[in-house]
Amino acid sequence: MPQPVYLDHAATTPVHADVVAAMEPFFGPRFGNPSSTHRWGREARVALDEARERLAACLGAHPDEICFTSGGTEGDNFAVLGAWRATRATAPRRRAVVTSVIEHKAVLGAVHQAAHEGAEERLLPVTPDGVIDMDAAAAALTDDVAVCSVMWVNNEVGTLQPVESIVEMARAHGILVHTDAVQAFGKAEIDVRRLAVDVLTISGHKIGAPKGIGALFLRRDATVEPLLHGGGQNRGRRPGTENVPFAVGLARAAELTVQERERETARLRALRDVLERTLLERIPDAVVHGRNAPRAPHILNLSVPGTDSESLLMALDLAGVACSSGSACQSGSVDPSHVLSAMGVPRELATAAIRMSLGVLTTEACVQRVGELFPALVAKARRLSGATG
Repeated sequence: MPQPVYLDHAATTPVHADVVAAMEPFFGPRFGNPSSTHRWGREARVALDEARERLAACLGAHPDEICFTSGGTEGDNFAVLGAWRATRATAPRRRAVVTSVIEHKAVLGAVHQAAHEGAEERLLPVTPDGVIDMDAAAAALTDDVAVCSVMWVNNEVGTLQPVESIVEMARAHGILVHTDAVQAFGKAEIDVRRLAVDVLTISGHKIGAPKGIGALFLRRDATVEPLLHGGGQNRGRRPGTENVPFAVGLARAAELTVQERERETARLRALRDVLERTLLERIPDAVVHGRNAPRAPHILNLSVPGTDSESLLMALDLAGVACSSGSACQSGSVDPSHVLSAMGVPRELATAAIRMSLGVLTTEACVQRVGELFPALVAKARRLSGATG
């Protein structure tokens, strides 16, 4: 029986063994509450502070600019809504919130909520290759904007967004800038001093840490209103007892990710390119989305005319291959991807899209097996479609 192939690393990754080992003591003898003043609490506080320092070093930040969260969705909501609400209170003339049409639903949902609270929602269009239209960005980023949120790497097609240029435009108008770096961390060099974003989101389970932990970089002078209220943890920005073991795990995962970034991105890019080339040779009419734009090395999103993603995903799963049709948050949806729709992809292709995302479990053997298996499954799906059409 062939080994299963996991090509859904953009959805989640296995927890690294070193991360498990780093967390383990904090589920047992080192269980203290970091807000307590006794020896158990002090021990937990030291571990939490060290985790914050180590994670900050991975991002080029100061430790007091790191706020631990439950993951990407909370981080994105905290950034967008927190910035909007703070600016609404201090600079009421800044009533607009700017983002792109291809953002993760965590950002789009937060922007929609801000609009419900009185913000003007400005959505930036993208090119057919899935990159933000910079002329539209220049027109939208004006003195009445409170916050601009633009993802670094698109989670469905892998396109790199012009975050640096967006930051320059926004800075000229005094606009707070947030970037969702959930898919970028470990795939791009991140240094918040150089990039000069105000807020940045990462998520642990995308980089070998557990689900349920993430972090925000919050620049010292960034004014962001907390979503939660109560205690003084995280400098009052996110009150509540901190998840010490998961914070320790996130810091260790981040260190490992940064250490391996150059080698791993080169490895993944080579494997992705082989897989893409093989599939296009064997399925000549397949369409790779975002192919002509700069892309992160780990995501391949393609559509095959005459098929549908639901049937292909089921066939792949039965054959031992795990992929997705786009964002894991949208699994089960019968609607085409909002990202592909924004790129102008016809519905019949959008509903046939398959996302293959590579990572730590991906080997040459995995790529070879999928290269051999996928065309046969496509041929079968087309035969069945012709028989039932």
